[in-house]
Amino acid sequence: MDLEIREMRSKKELKQFIDFQFQLYRGNTFWCPPLRRDEMKTLDPESNPAFEYCGARYWMAYKNNHPVGRIAGILNHKANERWNEKLVRFGWIDFIDDPEVSAALINTVESWGREKGMTGIHGPLGFTDMDNEGMLIRGFEELSILSALYNFDYYPAHMEQLGFRKAADWVQYELPIPYDIPEKVLKAAEIVKKRYGLHTLKVRKTKELLPYARKMFLMMNTAYEDLYGFVPLSEKLMNMYTEQYFGFIRPEFVSFVIDQHDEVVGFGISLPNLTRALQKCNGYLFPFGFLHLLRAIRKNDIIDMYLLGVHPEYQGKGVAALFFNEMHQAYIRYGIRKAISSPQLMDNTKALTIWKNFEYRQHIRRRCWIRHFS
Repeated sequence: MDLEIREMRSKKELKQFIDFQFQLYRGNTFWCPPLRRDEMKTLDPESNPAFEYCGARYWMAYKNNHPVGRIAGILNHKANERWNEKLVRFGWIDFIDDPEVSAALINTVESWGREKGMTGIHGPLGFTDMDNEGMLIRGFEELSILSALYNFDYYPAHMEQLGFRKAADWVQYELPIPYDIPEKVLKAAEIVKKRYGLHTLKVRKTKELLPYARKMFLMMNTAYEDLYGFVPLSEKLMNMYTEQYFGFIRPEFVSFVIDQHDEVVGFGISLPNLTRALQKCNGYLFPFGFLHLLRAIRKNDIIDMYLLGVHPEYQGKGVAALFFNEMHQAYIRYGIRKAISSPQLMDNTKALTIWKNFEYRQHIRRRCWIRHFS
């Protein structure tokens, strides 16, 4: 059976590239489908500001004219400069359980990287850290969330067979929501308020959060600057992500910690879990997909902790207790019974300590793989 690798260049071909995952994971109850329009916006150079400093190419694998895999190759010039590396990224990787297919996809990106003077390949990574990253290596029968990749359990074995090794790991946590807020969190929140003159932003409508979105992203740029592969978000990217994600937000599940100068020094952004709704949508908002999403946003007992951050000057000082306390009150009020965290880097020990006052289950682990060229 002949294997063919084709580059996806046109908008029509890019749609085929996006569609492949919906074919591969059809009927899978753990996979969280993306919205097709958001995938297109991310992958299209005309709509994603990250292409100001990134280059990308997309390929699909075919056997007997039938699609059997896909991969994106990404050159993030800012990341390579920031980290003093010459690495090509791979992302949006999916394939059937066939070593010939996975090898052909990876080798295609590697060849392109070599042409561009790169010395290694790593991934799965996106254009920015706001894109989903990390291949699932544990938790294949756990519910995935919108802010995390899902893949079948045969993927890691293919990567090991191809000579990849661990570059970084992310972990996720599942937390039952108790009816009472832990006493330690309550006390810590009050102490931090008084000691540092901080308060939480009180809003009733999403539009009241928007003036603070840019401040949040600027703070995130500072807080995340030492994390694996991170590149600060540009103004255009901040605007894009504000437009893309703040439309789903319920303000009661968001907490910004504000200092005396009206700057954001900590934040917690969570949203009702959309996985089941997105499975019903099949990636489409219209004609009826948006109704499934609206129902999930309005009535849900699972919450996804999408983004968390504390300014470096306040890390280790209990600021997280402030936004957790406020969000926890909302969870109780709206009948939330379980929270699922977004992926957090295992070597980001300061961030992982925020769970110490809660009951939790560390249930999912994912990996960024790396292979240097010989």
